[in-house]
Amino acid sequence: MTADHERSRSPAGATRLPELLRGHRRAAGLTQAELAARARVGVRTVRDLERGRSARPQRTTVELLADALGLAGAARTDFLAAARRPAPAEPPSPPAPPPTADPGTAPALPPPIELIGRDREIAELGALLTDGRPAPVVSLVGLAGVGKTALALAVAHAVAGHHPGGVAGVLVSAGSEASDVLSVSAAVFDAARLSDLAARVGDRPALLLLDAVERSPAAVAEAVHRLAAAAPALRVLVTGRHPLGLPGELVWPVSPLEVPPAAVDDAGAEALARFPAVALFTARLAQVRREPPGVAELPALAALVRRLGGLPLAIELMAARGRALDLPELLDRYGDRVLDLAAPSGAGVGAGWGEVDPGRAEAARVTGVGTLREAVAASYGLLDGEERTALRRLSAFWNRWSVELAEELLADPGPAGGRHRDPVPLLDRLLELGLVSVRGSGPFRFRLLDAVRDFAAEQVAVAGESTAVRRRHAEVFSRLVARTAPELAGPELTDAVRRLDEVTSDLGAALAHAAVDDPVTALRLATGLSRWWLLRGRDVSGRQWLRRLLADPRTAGADPLLRAGARVEAARLATAHGAAAEELTAARQALAVFGEAGDVTGELAARAVLGVLLPATGRPDEAREQGEAVLALAARHGRTRDVAVAQHNLAGHDVRLGDLAAARRRLAVVDRLAAQLADRRLRALARADLAEVARLEGRYADAVEQGRWAATALAGLGDPADRRRVLGTIGLALVRAGRPAEASDVVAELRTAVAGPEPRPEDAVCALVEGHLALFRGDRELAAEWFAAAADAAGGGHDRRDLVEALVGLTVSTADPEARKRLDAVCRESGTCLLPQEEALLAGSGGR
Repeated sequence: MTADHERSRSPAGATRLPELLRGHRRAAGLTQAELAARARVGVRTVRDLERGRSARPQRTTVELLADALGLAGAARTDFLAAARRPAPAEPPSPPAPPPTADPGTAPALPPPIELIGRDREIAELGALLTDGRPAPVVSLVGLAGVGKTALALAVAHAVAGHHPGGVAGVLVSAGSEASDVLSVSAAVFDAARLSDLAARVGDRPALLLLDAVERSPAAVAEAVHRLAAAAPALRVLVTGRHPLGLPGELVWPVSPLEVPPAAVDDAGAEALARFPAVALFTARLAQVRREPPGVAELPALAALVRRLGGLPLAIELMAARGRALDLPELLDRYGDRVLDLAAPSGAGVGAGWGEVDPGRAEAARVTGVGTLREAVAASYGLLDGEERTALRRLSAFWNRWSVELAEELLADPGPAGGRHRDPVPLLDRLLELGLVSVRGSGPFRFRLLDAVRDFAAEQVAVAGESTAVRRRHAEVFSRLVARTAPELAGPELTDAVRRLDEVTSDLGAALAHAAVDDPVTALRLATGLSRWWLLRGRDVSGRQWLRRLLADPRTAGADPLLRAGARVEAARLATAHGAAAEELTAARQALAVFGEAGDVTGELAARAVLGVLLPATGRPDEAREQGEAVLALAARHGRTRDVAVAQHNLAGHDVRLGDLAAARRRLAVVDRLAAQLADRRLRALARADLAEVARLEGRYADAVEQGRWAATALAGLGDPADRRRVLGTIGLALVRAGRPAEASDVVAELRTAVAGPEPRPEDAVCALVEGHLALFRGDRELAAEWFAAAADAAGGGHDRRDLVEALVGLTVSTADPEARKRLDAVCRESGTCLLPQEEALLAGSGGR
């Protein structure tokens, strides 16, 4: 190590290099920092040369300076020759007196970098270094490129006024020894040695910033320990990939910038700009192109910063490529190659540091970390074998996860999930190294940075663990769904749905992997997800999964009760998109299996689903028998909620038979039982059906009032399909009450709610409201078109009332005998009785 920090200076004129360098620099209009940056050397190197502190500078350094100054010909020859002449020794100057306290003195540091999204960290770190009893050593730790140095510089400048003893920084190089670090740390405070530093600082607070300490961690730890002992007023701010491990050290993990969730991709530029990662990307993009991201680029912008994990270095590297490519092209070209993003030569903060070895530190800055893969690999190398194994397993998570899920995933293989280990020490270690981020306060708040996850996944493949890790991941989520599924029907519905919503991407990954490697686990997972799929409008894709897994020969030998449950759930999903006939046989088979096994829960579920399937296949009376069987079985076993559900289903049969009073009484019982059970969804559904009964009875004001209560409740529960249904009830009641303007508002809301490529039952409701509006305005031709559309959309649904009402409207609008014939046929097939008001409409139009 060669570093001369003694305060020696050649007499003016003893060597021409200082004055030549200073003269050429000033003639070029450059500051020392600007010249250093242009020459790619440290600013301290320039400063020492101009002051005559370097007795014989390296030839490479002088040539770099000559190139940066644009010297040629005789001027260049003279400049290089001056560097080769030895400088005469200078008698030592008397020691300088200690500087007086001057809070306004500028710190001996590079200028701060403009930061985005770090205001809170700057304020909190500043408080740690100034308030009360400040921490003597604060370590900022994290991945390369997360912004540790920039944050440390910003904090040091922010607290400079609180450190009258001075603020300075040192850039550590590889191979440094403790004596080197101590020597340079003293020199940046204009002290010759450690004892002089202690005298200069005295009892006045001073701040030393040590950057890149991972290059020589042991040497820095020893040096900081000795500094703290010699100069108690000196506070040390450290940046590195891991802590120093000193007593009293406060470790501050530096997290990446916050990225937008997928839910706000289409929220607009202003909403996206609130996320610091987006703001940084946009700011850096503005440096290479004039146009800000267009509306069509916003989804790609959000996806890019998520893929980059909010890492500032990765964001800057990606934004720099925006000169030639638009954002969708960047995402398409580099979205799967984030780990290969490379920093340009010479990237990093250089000018203004005190350097342990200027030549070696400069080389480190120029080469740096070549790619993000190398940055992650460096932190991965700090883990022991067990920690690396755990990180590889955690890479199976696709999004955020909880401590409990991590504990299950990391458990040793064995029955019932294996032997569990406390994951908290591991999480502390990963957080300490900046490999894991924490967002929010809910249970699902931990997440591997995308670059870390990608790297760890590569290591999983290298270790030959892919199958085992994916299988373990699928088993963990299968158990999570098994615990959560019962809560999808009851008072805990909202929380249960939210828990599954938070792990949506992991559920999809687990199902896809298990379907290939472990189809029985996949079948168990898909069966448990059925109600969630139904609530989230994924009935078609969910049923496809169940049918595919049931047809897989590898599940043929699975537990018969599991296969029966899967058949019931496939049938449940089929009822939502008019495929009841395709699942009727399978549902009957499932009922037989449950009955033979004495499985009451399975039998209740199978009979309830059959009660919905049978009316859609022309067996309404058999469906009512199933409903009555469910009621009797549930009452016999004290299953109060199943009693309420059975009453709710039987009320539909009362409506079909035209007995609205009986339906109203049943629904009142359902409302009461749901209130006792604190089951908000069941109560909202009861109120929605009470509103429908009120409408069919001609009590339109009551129908609107009850319907709006139910619509609000269902919206709060996250049940869009049933909310759309009750909106249709409100719209139809408003039309019949002579309030067409309000009904039109409901239609507008329904149009937004039911948009989609395939006709669904809710489309029929929307068309019904439109048809009645046209009929109210006297436009029978338009009304006929809407009623015909409603009949087509309702044709595949299990609720025949929609189809009957559409055909009544069509008959009234056209007086077409064929429409009346079709209406009569549907009524006979479904056992649906026309209501008095429908009979009156038909009679008034000549449709009878």
